[in-house]
Amino acid sequence: MNPTEIPAAGIPWSEAIAALDGGSAPPPAITDAQPLLRHWHPDHSAGGPRRLAVGASAGQDCPAALADLLQADALIDDIDIAGCATVSTEVLVIGGGGAGCIAALTAAEAGAKVLLTTKLGLGDSNTVMAEGGIQCAVGAEDSLQTHFEDTLRGGQMAGDRALVAALVGDGPASVRWLIERGMTFDMEEGQGPSGRLRRKRAGGTRVPRILSFRDVTGLEMMRVLREAAGLHPRITVWNRSPVVELLSDETGGCVGAVIYSLHLHRFVLIRARSVVMATGGAGRLHLNGFPTSNHLGATADGLVLAYRMGARLREPDSFQYHPTGIAWPPALRGQLISEAARSLGATLVNGHGHRFVDELSPRDVVAAAILRECGEGRGVLRDGCVGVLLDTPALERARPGILKTTLVTLCHLAHKAGIDPAREPVPVYPTLHYQNGGIAIGTDGGTEVPGLYCAGEVSGGIHGRNRLMGNALLELVGFGRRAGAAAAAFQPVRPSGRANLGHVQEWRRALVAAGLPLDVKAPVLFPPIAGFDLAADRALGRSDLSARSLEAALQVL
Repeated sequence: MNPTEIPAAGIPWSEAIAALDGGSAPPPAITDAQPLLRHWHPDHSAGGPRRLAVGASAGQDCPAALADLLQADALIDDIDIAGCATVSTEVLVIGGGGAGCIAALTAAEAGAKVLLTTKLGLGDSNTVMAEGGIQCAVGAEDSLQTHFEDTLRGGQMAGDRALVAALVGDGPASVRWLIERGMTFDMEEGQGPSGRLRRKRAGGTRVPRILSFRDVTGLEMMRVLREAAGLHPRITVWNRSPVVELLSDETGGCVGAVIYSLHLHRFVLIRARSVVMATGGAGRLHLNGFPTSNHLGATADGLVLAYRMGARLREPDSFQYHPTGIAWPPALRGQLISEAARSLGATLVNGHGHRFVDELSPRDVVAAAILRECGEGRGVLRDGCVGVLLDTPALERARPGILKTTLVTLCHLAHKAGIDPAREPVPVYPTLHYQNGGIAIGTDGGTEVPGLYCAGEVSGGIHGRNRLMGNALLELVGFGRRAGAAAAAFQPVRPSGRANLGHVQEWRRALVAAGLPLDVKAPVLFPPIAGFDLAADRALGRSDLSARSLEAALQVL
């Protein structure tokens, strides 16, 4: 199945609205989800996957657009960095979202000198878009074992059991760590500030386990982390400094990176004892032609660079398409409506007014069911856009005031679309949301490349082939802390004598041997919509910048 193959047929908007009756009838049960997933989930789209021919994961399949980048040549060569300014740090963290900030804070609190570089600005990441909440087994009816089993089942039993155990086991300590740093969570009514945390149920779980702050949990988390990382005396932050290549030593270990300063229009070499990669996912590649909920910087940079250096991948062919991206109007297509709405009771109905799936099934099942409804002509058409209906009016009737008090982001997005969600349903369609797989890691966040650690969406093995709501925020806290601590403690077997692009030369030889072209370059840094050209931007660099003034400029990045 491919979204471009979905026929422009369905139930006209006016007829669908007339058929809407509140969705009171229960949906049909899905006893075996595998046929539905194989036929309708975008991971199984015809002609989509491509087998990798080079690298540590040669032989594995992944989407063609991602395969092109994973098997691309580097953006730079030795001549490009000859004479570049060089700075040194103990721990280099690449990425300024939640995972990067937490890794940097943990490493700094362990006594390490940390340099954090980020492509955009500190906190400008997918973390701020995480609306639903964070999973944590704290309820009396819950347990770490139940969370462990839910996570494995939700990921189609493909997750690494040791990583899943670490994820859920870190849960209570991770939430406590956040609260101690000032993060706010919703409390049960009448409990007061020292009462019980309010919990709600996520798709694919058996008990309420989601802790949240309204429907802006990620934004609240990033508020706390951005302030803590930005003010820590042992952390230096460089904004607008995307990474273009990693640096290797004579043993193949990672000993730093080359960044491109968008402020100075120059490359800068950063030597480091260890590196934490926290660059996020690949949503801005718009895999299989889908819209995306991801921020501008999610272009798979970390995957490309770690893979080129020799890191192995996990489930590189598995991506999450969140069931409820907004489907209309076209200008807002793909922007996310949180699963919190379905957790609170909002139902999904097709153009005939019928519920067609348990709204709290795992996300891959719900997304595939929506695509089936649209593909078989039971979707809703509005100005050429196809989707199904999220019945927010019925939710508001059942729980008056719930939209304005708890689903603030949904209301804001609906109003941008010209919809009053208390009176009119919201048209939704799956949106590319999350990278289920990624770089293979151990329980300390370490990769098979000495000195290279990963945290957050760039890493793989935790979620298997589908992620449960709330486990992303839990992962970035738990594994951000694990990777930061391990990176701070890392000591190479022997001090590295070199820090250069030796691994790039080996990579090029592998590309030639496999018959792959050298004219495809990666990482792409920014999606085409940004209009960024590295060569043109470099031409803006000041040729009269002296060594002393360059050093001064680096201090204010």
